[in-house]
Amino acid sequence: MKNIVIAIDGFSSCGKSTMAKALARNIGYLYFDSGAMYRAVALYCMQNNMIQEGNIDIKALRSKISEIEITFQADPETKNSITFLNGVNVEHEIRSLEVSRFVSQVAAIDFVRTEMVDRQREMGKAKGIVMDGRDIGTTVFPQAEMKVFVTASAEVRAQRRYDELTARGDKANFQEILENVLQRDHIDQTREVSPLKKADDALLLDNSHMTREEQMVWLIEEFNKLTKEC
Repeated sequence: MKNIVIAIDGFSSCGKSTMAKALARNIGYLYFDSGAMYRAVALYCMQNNMIQEGNIDIKALRSKISEIEITFQADPETKNSITFLNGVNVEHEIRSLEVSRFVSQVAAIDFVRTEMVDRQREMGKAKGIVMDGRDIGTTVFPQAEMKVFVTASAEVRAQRRYDELTARGDKANFQEILENVLQRDHIDQTREVSPLKKADDALLLDNSHMTREEQMVWLIEEFNKLTKEC
């Protein structure tokens, strides 16, 4: 069976990463979380005083972008991908609501996207990968053999994010999370560089009322159809 590239795009808090990780495990592919890369850049900015009064210091970030090393390692127990920023495990930190407030701003910066897209394309050269994000099927891998665009209502996505944060023991406010989800939707869809949109040849998956098991059955069925055709 020929290895392919699977691109999963969609709105924030749709469960894309969880879905993509599970799919990769099921079919024996490598998983890369492109969103984690932008979150890591946002965290780097926070750690290095590049965010003042809600604004990114573009000049300072430009001067340091090449020094921001982002790598992934598989957790030996869960097999899930763990994000490292300059050699430090930041998987927990990048999922915080504070990072979520700035990640869309960081991801909208042209030179940041150019740098991250170049790195993502390098990761996908060997194929046999699943990558999720906002522009994987439209910009990073427009020739991907399988593209999925995931959506769900803003309220459902906010509730999922709330449940995720509280399950980790983090303080969370549903209304704040909903406002953050809506703000990120607006920024992602209206940014000048690689705005969030469904690729013409992407499969649409509205998972508002689907269980993870139902989503996986759907994904595996679509994967099997496509790989038989390749």
